[in-house]
Amino acid sequence: MHSIVIGSLSEVSSQAWNSLHGTHIPFLRYEFLSALEKHQCVGQSSGWIPQHILIFQDKTLVGAMPQYLKTNSYGELVFDWAWAEAYQRSGLDYYPKLVAAIPYTPATGPRLLIAPNGDKNRISSYLIQAALEYAKQHKLSSFHCLFPQQEDLTQFSQQGFMTRLGCQFHWKNLPGEQYYRDFDDYLDHFTSSKRKKIRRERRQVREADIVIQRLRADELSEPQWQAVYRHYCSTFDRLSGYATLSLGFFQELSTTMPEQFIVMLAEHNQQTVASAICFRDADTLYGRHWGCDAHFHNLHFEACYYQGLEYCIEHKLKRFDPGAQGEHKISRGFLPTPTWSAHWIAEPTFQHAIGDFLQRETLGMQQYIEELTDHSPFKQK
Repeated sequence: MHSIVIGSLSEVSSQAWNSLHGTHIPFLRYEFLSALEKHQCVGQSSGWIPQHILIFQDKTLVGAMPQYLKTNSYGELVFDWAWAEAYQRSGLDYYPKLVAAIPYTPATGPRLLIAPNGDKNRISSYLIQAALEYAKQHKLSSFHCLFPQQEDLTQFSQQGFMTRLGCQFHWKNLPGEQYYRDFDDYLDHFTSSKRKKIRRERRQVREADIVIQRLRADELSEPQWQAVYRHYCSTFDRLSGYATLSLGFFQELSTTMPEQFIVMLAEHNQQTVASAICFRDADTLYGRHWGCDAHFHNLHFEACYYQGLEYCIEHKLKRFDPGAQGEHKISRGFLPTPTWSAHWIAEPTFQHAIGDFLQRETLGMQQYIEELTDHSPFKQK
């Protein structure tokens, strides 16, 4: 086997990349990652510089890891700003660093992409070692893998990486063949007070004459796309951030992977007033972006959560990952869910200090998850 690092996905074929296990997840598909590059959503200006690792057996692609040289920590959602400040105070450079992640997408999933018939352990180890060699060769401060699935986290741990525990709030369908029949069946599993609150929130949206459609991305008209993108940008404007994804990026995905791209479109008086962007695979719905033109009471909850829950129930999806943060999601059935990252620090002094911090942070995070779990809206069994 041998490895190479490529500065653009255009250097490998879509067929070869999408043949790897893990690319069924929308954010790992060639179409998604290459569209980020094509529409300048990543690159030097954003601080996400593609440096993807490929592993070949003879001339066949058997492994890959989406990887970026980072000159900042924006868009990662695993916060290491304090680490960067500590480096600066010590007269050391924290940036650039190496990150295995999906830009602007805090969704757990595979990071070590392996050919279906490949030796997973051997290729995974080769990928990680190739990334470490790259980091050391370029004298980078660190290498981080963000939101890996548990199987991949184990591979990084075995290579000596420190692990970091985080928390998101995810929904799970009932196990096996017992899936929720409909939204009312879902609410029947809630305590009375929580059930009444959600029904009241949904009723208020209906009484405001809001109509919501759940559309595949290729079903949107050009004016609707203009509205959706306006909503997306408005959220960043309100939070004093900047919109990193372009209208061209979204529209390209609507043609290259429409079956995995869902938009919740809210209309009032026949005008599009709000929207929520989601992606999906065979098991999971991923809530990604939301925005609106005007405030309507509880419309955010309806568009971002209740419509997605109905979609999951109707399509028998197992999970709904609505994105990072948000303790308010618990009362709506999204329970505390551990997320992980893995970290290699080159400087021994900082490696020790960060390792000590992570041990203490993990204990606090475990307690936080346990405490929040006690606030579940579901009836006690």
